[in-house]
Amino acid sequence: MAASPFRLGWFGNLTTPEWRTGWSNDALSWTDARYYVDMVRDMERAGFDFMMLEDSLMVSDIYAGTAELELKHAMYAPKLDPVPVISMLAYATEHIGIVGTASTTFYPPYLLARTFSTLDHVTRGRVGWNIVTSSEDRAAQNFGMDKLPEHDLRYEIAEEFVEVVTALWDSWAPDAVVADPISGYYADHTKVAPIHHEGKHFSVRGPLNTPRSPQGRPVICQAGASPRGRDFAAKNADMLLCIPNGLDGMKEYRDDIRARAAAHGRDPDDIKVFFVVAPIIGRTMEEAQAKEAAFRADKQRNFEKQMVHFGAIMEIDFSVLDPDLPIPDDVTTNGHQGTFEGWKQAFGGRTIKDAASDMRVASMPLVGTPDHIADEMDKAMEHVGGDGFMFLAQPTSREYIREITEGLCPALRRRGLIRTGFAHEHFRDNMRSFD
Repeated sequence: MAASPFRLGWFGNLTTPEWRTGWSNDALSWTDARYYVDMVRDMERAGFDFMMLEDSLMVSDIYAGTAELELKHAMYAPKLDPVPVISMLAYATEHIGIVGTASTTFYPPYLLARTFSTLDHVTRGRVGWNIVTSSEDRAAQNFGMDKLPEHDLRYEIAEEFVEVVTALWDSWAPDAVVADPISGYYADHTKVAPIHHEGKHFSVRGPLNTPRSPQGRPVICQAGASPRGRDFAAKNADMLLCIPNGLDGMKEYRDDIRARAAAHGRDPDDIKVFFVVAPIIGRTMEEAQAKEAAFRADKQRNFEKQMVHFGAIMEIDFSVLDPDLPIPDDVTTNGHQGTFEGWKQAFGGRTIKDAASDMRVASMPLVGTPDHIADEMDKAMEHVGGDGFMFLAQPTSREYIREITEGLCPALRRRGLIRTGFAHEHFRDNMRSFD
């Protein structure tokens, strides 16, 4: 029995595409963003619901106190700011949603509200905001702070931040703009009001000086994994990305988010959960398995990249730990706490070097032909209950994108599992419906 149709998203990194193979001309030209224009057009044709542009705000030098491995592998830097790129991608497409990442720790609420209201206008209602609280002291030090606030305090600040920006987006009534040549009024001043917010963390007068945007507010994306993060997401988000381990972990996460949403008085069906996957695709099973074997054989490179990754988002310097032992129980983080716990479970007691060298960031393994992977995704959604998958490739390449859009997506479409068109004008409406 086939699962109900599900949704597809792409976790986009505005960083250097795959450059080591010599098969690409994009290694030096990707910063003009036409690489990403080609990518998002392919995805819209293939039936993706959205592209999400992640972000970070530092050059990580946590591992061994140097940025050598970070810049060697070009993982978190160099990188482009996602906000200006959103407009370019939206202008090149007609229907697909574009989600940009912005931090509640570093953006002022008024500036963010105005920026994303503007983006929602210029994309004709197709923009989303991926809410992050940030997890790196190195980023904080670029904004005049010595270190980040404590994990749960960052979520407390984010709660008030969302309250403020929502009030700003609502400071223009839907019918405030009248453009009436008879009365001579463009906007009705009685329907544009200050918000007069005076809170613990923010003081904002308002109103916003951009008119109410097509969606009212952008689609809200979040990636809460810790208990505090899950509750924040269940209260505020329209969509989530997550990386629980295995089918049972995926089901537990989705069920928990839906229960938390109901406890906040929300319709759980209004929240869509996307599980991160990184399929390895071949024309035959043998070809796909050979690709996976080649990845796992490159142990030193994999280890170095994971050490950079851990250091960047956890701010844990694994170079001071014995790589031939498991992660010590007393190691903690003020960064991504839920993700850290998930990684420790995924390590399963293996040594740091063994587990990191063999690690792929994904909720479930997907290795095989397009038809095989499509069947596995179908079974996963039937087990979990919905709602979709988010593809991740670090780094990405035109070859990999085409394997997904020209290989896997047609196999999913033949099974009736992904959309064949967009019936609605706005991103949120399409997200909630396949009509």
